[in-house]
Amino acid sequence: MVGVPIVWILGGPGCGKGTQCAKIVEKYGFTHLSSGDLLRAEVASGSDKGRELSAIMKEGKLVPNEAVLCLLAKAIADHKCDSKGFLIDGYPREKDQGAAFERQIAPADLIIYFDCSDEVMVQRIMGRAAASTEVRADDNEATIKTRLATFRTNTNAILEQYTEKTITLNAERSADDIFVDVQRALDCLIQKKAQAVASA
Repeated sequence: MVGVPIVWILGGPGCGKGTQCAKIVEKYGFTHLSSGDLLRAEVASGSDKGRELSAIMKEGKLVPNEAVLCLLAKAIADHKCDSKGFLIDGYPREKDQGAAFERQIAPADLIIYFDCSDEVMVQRIMGRAAASTEVRADDNEATIKTRLATFRTNTNAILEQYTEKTITLNAERSADDIFVDVQRALDCLIQKKAQAVASA
């Protein structure tokens, strides 16, 4: 049992998940665990596993679930004592991953899905790539389109599986407008979680 809220943050690349997660961390003291950042850190470590993951990511393919779950489980264990909640960003990416996460780590309390059109996401990612000094292997247009196609196919299945836990937010608005809705959802969740703990 983790004992604090677990929130899955879903949305395509460039939908603004990272911005919203930073705002949540600042206001609520949650720990932000991005599956992408955990994978890139493993790649940057230069380990054998990192090199293997790098090759998969360069092709725009999904990294094996066990590898991602291991990284997430370790990160949650490392922060369990000092965190007020966990934001699981960019995971699950397919239906079976959600079931595996809930079985091996803990059930998700809430899923926030940031909905954004492909056109807007491509525009944002290409803009981010052009402005960045750090070249990401997966920020070129062909790879982006592969990622978006994969994302669309898998996300609908995840959302159908967890309709009762999911809130969908329009992510084509300003970051502050989106965060108003995020706060409403999290305040409600935190209150519910506190009541559940009190009555346990």
